[in-house]
Amino acid sequence: MEGILGKKVGMTHIFTGVMQVPVTVVQAGPVHIVQKKTVAKDGYDALQVGFSEKKPSRVNKALAGHVKKADAPTVYYLKEFKTSDIDKYSPGDIVKTSDVVEVGNFVDVSSTSKGKGFQGVVKRWNFKGGPAGHGSMHGRTSGSVGQGSSPSKVFKGMKMPGQTGNKRITIQNVEVVGIRNDGEILLLKGAIPGSRGTLIEIRKALKK
Repeated sequence: MEGILGKKVGMTHIFTGVMQVPVTVVQAGPVHIVQKKTVAKDGYDALQVGFSEKKPSRVNKALAGHVKKADAPTVYYLKEFKTSDIDKYSPGDIVKTSDVVEVGNFVDVSSTSKGKGFQGVVKRWNFKGGPAGHGSMHGRTSGSVGQGSSPSKVFKGMKMPGQTGNKRITIQNVEVVGIRNDGEILLLKGAIPGSRGTLIEIRKALKK
């Protein structure tokens, strides 16, 4: 399978020799295979997996019936991952992190960044702002954003105040520096987006 799901636990550091390495701790897997998608039936090969078990009383009948077909537990998250060997897996199988990645591998990590609400241009785009002297009447405002008579509009993509953060971000080529607790804890080098408890998608690196 090309990837695994996990939750961000937090950050710490480890020592490799004499080097101190900052790492993000991710509680990764295990995931349950809920559905197989094949070229013959769906047009592509992929595995739908479930992560983070949930009480059966907290899901609707549609999801409960869907996971029951695979004899899998009810879960909070369902995601699809490509696979090069679809016949190797069956619904109901359990996939551990150690089955997908090893120490020294590079992975692409996707998650949702922290939301920072509505922000001005200084915080959102690192604008310098205007003079801070008395009477400047400029301060932290954005300044002119459009034209007068021609073309009389604000172009798309203009850097302006707005929602900051809370976006899906992918960090490529993150090194796996450690696997702990029989594959349930993954140590990824450096920082990854999101707050504690954020769902993390870990895929084999495309560019390595």
